[in-house]
Amino acid sequence: MKTTPEHIENLILSFFSESLSPVEEEELNSWIALSEENRKYFQKQQEIWFSCTDENELKEYDAEKAFRLFKNRINASSRKKVGLSLKLVARYAAAIVALCLISYFSYNQGENNLKGALKQITVEVPLGSQTRLYLPDKTMVVLNAGSRISYSQDFGVYKREVEIEGEGYFEVMHNDKLPFKVKSRDVQVNVLGTKFNIKDYPEDDNVTVFLYKGKVELDNRLKSEVKMLLKPNEYMVMDKRDGVMKKGTAKSELTANWSEGNLIFYNTPMSEVIKSLERSYGVSIRIQTDSLKRYHFNGSFNRTEMSITDILETLQATGKMTYAQKGKTITLY
Repeated sequence: MKTTPEHIENLILSFFSESLSPVEEEELNSWIALSEENRKYFQKQQEIWFSCTDENELKEYDAEKAFRLFKNRINASSRKKVGLSLKLVARYAAAIVALCLISYFSYNQGENNLKGALKQITVEVPLGSQTRLYLPDKTMVVLNAGSRISYSQDFGVYKREVEIEGEGYFEVMHNDKLPFKVKSRDVQVNVLGTKFNIKDYPEDDNVTVFLYKGKVELDNRLKSEVKMLLKPNEYMVMDKRDGVMKKGTAKSELTANWSEGNLIFYNTPMSEVIKSLERSYGVSIRIQTDSLKRYHFNGSFNRTEMSITDILETLQATGKMTYAQKGKTITLY
């Protein structure tokens, strides 16, 4: 990737004029994500663009310079005449007012055009892995296997909103002026600064949100105007079939830290255990015996230290089941 100043400037200008190719757009996004300095520079160019009076030209309006020039012209006129006519002052004043109005309306037009042109940044995590990332406001996010998060390139400028599919653990940076919002298909989490976990995979029957620290408000996107507040160590479970949200309390050590490689099961239905193992190890697990589906499991594993075979051996040691494995396909009996 070329990172010379001239090349980056050309990419940015092409972005604002909506003439970037897909390859160039990906190159610009990669450059912005390289450092906080790059992101701030891009935001600075946005501000400059907003003050453009013509979509096809990039000009920076310097108010201080204009005012100095205005004073110089008045002083020059004063030296030529003993007094300065009120009519002349009024003409200059009117010119500056007009210039300010032009800048104001051009700013708003440029802002609206840019907002429409900004693209979404998406991060996807394949099965069998996890990803840790930092958003532009330094909020830390850990995405679980098979999850996806997306946010706008202007994240942190006007608002802080992300969309998630799957499971994510968030440590949100506090900002009173820009509340943080996490939207899944079924729930919206509103927060100022806190630590929480949200799990909403499309194929799951339930949505869960667990709060570790701070306070969050949940908006039910399946039932409008239904809200719920959570305090530390409280969780919400929503049944997607009827949209009902239920609140409970649990010890934080039982709820997750999957973000540190742990798989913790507490009276967990076997169907949920299987989904977790499939996502964590990128395998396919089938249940051959229907009675196994009614089992609940208690236990904890560390996926960074144990292979899927290690976990299957542990399950088999319960005497309730056995397994057969062929490549990435596993059958439980």
